[in-house]
Order: sequence, then structure tokens, then C-alpha cells
Amino acid sequence: MKITILGSGTSQGVPVIGCDCKVCSSNDYKDNRLRCSILISHNGNNYVIDTGPDFRQQMLRAKVKKLSGVLFTHEHKDHFSGLDDVRAFNFIQKKDIDVYCTLRVEEALRREYEYIFSKNRYPGIPSINVNIISKESSIDLDGGLNIIPIEVMHYRLPVLGFRIGDFTYITDAKTVSIEERLKVRGTKVLIINALHKNDHISHFNLREALSFIEDINPEIAYITHISHLFGTHSEISDMLPENVFVVYDGFSFELDF
Repeated sequence: MKITILGSGTSQGVPVIGCDCKVCSSNDYKDNRLRCSILISHNGNNYVIDTGPDFRQQMLRAKVKKLSGVLFTHEHKDHFSGLDDVRAFNFIQKKDIDVYCTLRVEEALRREYEYIFSKNRYPGIPSINVNIISKESSIDLDGGLNIIPIEVMHYRLPVLGFRIGDFTYITDAKTVSIEERLKVRGTKVLIINALHKNDHISHFNLREALSFIEDINPEIAYITHISHLFGTHSEISDMLPENVFVVYDGFSFELDF
């Protein structure tokens, strides 16, 4: 199984429009961060977690030719506003794209993409097959992937993280209950959000992310959902323990599954 970081930035991305701070003006490509998303590739199947506003650019950059499905963490625009561009895969694959989301996210999709669900379908619009999921049960995907949803709280909004074997991906977390942490325990590779060093109402800061990592005790951990207020990639790396790293767009790794 291969994991590719499609985007590692916050809702604004990095650089931020109109900002000339040292991070936003950095010449290091690792400081250019699209909105948060990952690609899971296994046995010829490609699954994306979240289709933010950079989805088209991310698919082109990663040279993705086939999309097996989309899993949504939650309904904020930086995580689902690129869904329209799955229509390219509809055209190539001649079939609907499977979407996995909670009932709450489906309701948001129906509001924001009314035309996708309309009875009078306009030619060329995206075609999706919605599969309702929850924290209560696992998901079996093509290619032999079994996924365990993990509910975290993004301030007061429930958000899903996902565990696949020894790998767990969580973004936009501020708190994680004891019950949901039990689902994460035993993870060998963890990706978790860490916005910056200061307190934030709806995201882990660095201290909170490191505390979560220490509690879960994976072999290796990566932080994502990085703000330009955090520092450059190099500066952030210098703040981290030896088994914790900051990801960047395009970074990939493989795991046995």
C-alpha cells in the first residue's frame, strides 16, 4: 500500500494570498502546501481522502489515471469543494465514483452540489454513488482494504479519521475521546494534524499533537495541516522528536498490508 500526500496545508493553503511572510515567500518547494488530502494506492486501486479546492491540481500533479473512490472526513469547503472534478474519472472509467461519507456530509453534498443529485441531470455533470458510513462500523473497499473510521472532534464538529491496517490518518482534530483512541492504538504509522505552536479552538497545536503521538506511541508519526504561522519546513523539522516528521506535498511512503 502506498500513501501519497496530495496536500498538507490549512484551509488557506501555503502561500496564503497576499502574504509575504518568510514561509509564504520561501523558495523551498516543501513550503508550498495545497489543501489537506492523501492518496491511498493498493492493488491497482486509488482512493482519495478529501477533495478540496485543489483536487484537480493534485490529480494532475500525482498523475492519477484511475479513481476508485473518495472518502470524506467532513463537510468543510477545504475538504470537499473539489468534488466536481471527479467527472473526469467518470468520463475515463464510464461509471459512477463511489463516495464514502457520513449522513451529515451527504446532506452538505446535496446542498452544495444540488445539480449532481437532480432528477433532470445536465449532460457532463459528475456521477457519484454515495455510501453512508459512520464511526460504528468498518468499510470494505475494492483491493482488500478494510477501513476503520475514527471520530474526532473539530471544535464541535464530528470529523472522521481512518485506520487501514497499521496506518492511521487523522486531520482537523482538536479532541479525541478515550473510546476512539482505542481504535488508533497499535498503529505503526500515524499522520496527525498540527496547525502551529499556538493554541487554536478547533485544531491540535504542536504540543497537543505531540501529546497525542506519545499516547498512541506509533513507530513513526507525521504531522500535516500546516499553517504558514508554524514556520518553514526546515524550522518545523527542528522542533520534532526523532520519530516525528513534517510531511510535504508529494511525499510518499509504502507500507505492508
